[in-house]
This record gives sequence, structure tokens and C-alpha cells, in this order.
Amino acid sequence: MVSPSDLTDPAPAPALAHAKTSGPGSGDEPPRIVPRRNVGRLLAAAVALSLFALLVDSVVRNQAFQWDVVGGYFTSAAVLDGLLLTLWLTGVVMVLGFLLGIPLAVMRLSANPVLSTLSWGYVWVFRSTPLLVQLLLWFNIGALYPTLGLGVPFGPQFITVKTVNLLGPALTAVIGLTLHEAAYAAEVVRGGILSVDAGQTEAAQALGIGRARALRRIVVPQAMRSIVPTAGNMLIGTLKGTSIVSVLAVHDLLYSVQLVYNQTYQVIPLLLVATLWYIAVTTVLSVGQFYVERHYARGATRVLPPTPLQRLRARLAAHRHSLRSLSNY
Repeated sequence: MVSPSDLTDPAPAPALAHAKTSGPGSGDEPPRIVPRRNVGRLLAAAVALSLFALLVDSVVRNQAFQWDVVGGYFTSAAVLDGLLLTLWLTGVVMVLGFLLGIPLAVMRLSANPVLSTLSWGYVWVFRSTPLLVQLLLWFNIGALYPTLGLGVPFGPQFITVKTVNLLGPALTAVIGLTLHEAAYAAEVVRGGILSVDAGQTEAAQALGIGRARALRRIVVPQAMRSIVPTAGNMLIGTLKGTSIVSVLAVHDLLYSVQLVYNQTYQVIPLLLVATLWYIAVTTVLSVGQFYVERHYARGATRVLPPTPLQRLRARLAAHRHSLRSLSNY
């Protein structure tokens, strides 16, 4: 016969007692989560690193590259003079190109059909013609206009000068590259302006802000988030595109190394010198572009994108954590 005490106070089962003593409050550590080992990913990384090591070894140990000659000419006076001219030409062309491209973009967006058509025609002509053809046409402009004058339109001219004496190779390169880059800069600026929501302009007009001021103070700062990445690509493209002025005998970086290897017949080492300088300058410009983009991203995101140094630190910390987890396992 079962007593009332047996119903009200049963003795705990051994399994339940063990569960109570081994619960979270007993001081035992929770089960450790170990990341899954991806063998395929590790194998692919090993193969890629092996191929990269073979490539580097073939480049470093190949005597045909003549790395001693590359090191000897890398900082020579002729090469550095050509590099300075390339940097100067890149900076001037980009500044003048955007100074001309911004009005062209505004004209393209204008409600005036004449201004819009003229801007569209300019962009159409200069984007449709190869850059080399444009430079050669400007270099031979004296055949079309032997003299240039300043005076009354359709009237007498007070000052005239021969075109051959006015346009030298360097000035011809600046004019040709600037007019070419202005067409692309106009499209870059126009695309950036169109990326801003039309409600921004409507809100500015509702507050009584003029169209020009709203464009300068409200639309353009927001459009810079779309303009800067493309403008950075244009800057790098212009840096490399300046090498085409060597056909006009402008002493840029490429033409300088060409003069050297025409005398020494060391073509490959001198081309490597130019390549390494282009890579170095492009790397610096890419880093600057990243920080400019990060600056204009402040109003678009709550958290700014991490810098390369911050990404490196985060990856190293994650790698150390993974190694610690695997060792504990």
C-alpha cells in the first residue's frame, strides 16, 4: 500500500540528480564551438601560393630581366625628369579637364535646348575620336590654321601669330589631353548629379534657395560619393594615358626611357623601370582615392569603412583566435 508521503516527496532519480549537478550552475565549462575545417579552401590556397611562388622565382632568378640594370636606372636623372613631367602633365590635365567638364555637365542638364545640344555634341565628338588621332590633329593644326589672331570678330585682327611658333609639343599635349578628358569628366559629373535624389533640389527650392546655390551647396556635395570613385579611375587612366604623348616627342617617363634604351639597347630593363614607376605612383593614387572616398562617405553610412590598417589588424586578430581555438580543441 502506498503512503501519502511517497506521493508528495518522491526521491530524485539518479539521472535527474546527475543533470542537476552537471548543469550550468555547477561550474562546468559550456561545450566549445570549433570552426569547421574547410580542406578544399586550404588546398586551393596552397596551390595558388605555390603557383605565385613559382612565378616570383622565375622573375627574380631570370637573368634576362637584368635587375642590376633596373636598379641602376631607376633613380637616374633622365628617368626622374620624365617622371616629374608625367606627374605635372597628369595634374594639369585633370584639373583643366574637370574645370571644363563641370560647365559641360551643367549645360547638358540645362533646360536650354541649345546649351544641352552643344554639350552633347562636344561629348559625342571627343569620345568618338581616338586620343592618338586627336593629338596628331592638334600637332598638325598649323596646316589648317597657319596663323591665329586676336581682333574684332569677322573684322580686322590686331595681333597675329604663327601657329607653329605658338603650339609646341608640350602645349599641344596639354590641349589635346584636356579636351579629351573634359568629355569624360562631363559625363562623370553629370552621372554624379543625377545620382542625387530630385527631392533634394525640390526641398531647397521650397526653402527659397536658388538653383545655383542648391547645386553648389546641396547637390554637388552629395554627388561627390558617386563622382570620386570614377574620377579616381580617370586620374589613374590619365597617368598611364600620358605615355601616348611620346609620339609627339614630349619627354615624359616613357619617352625618357626610350631615349636611354635606344642608346644602350637594354629594352627590357628600361621598360621595367617605367613599369615600376607607374605601379608605384598608381599605388599612391589608389591609397589617396580610398581616403577621399572615406571622407565623403561620412554622411551616407553610420559606420565608416575600415582603413587597410584596421582590416589588417582585424584579420590578424581573427587568425590568432582561430589558432587558439584549434589548439584548445
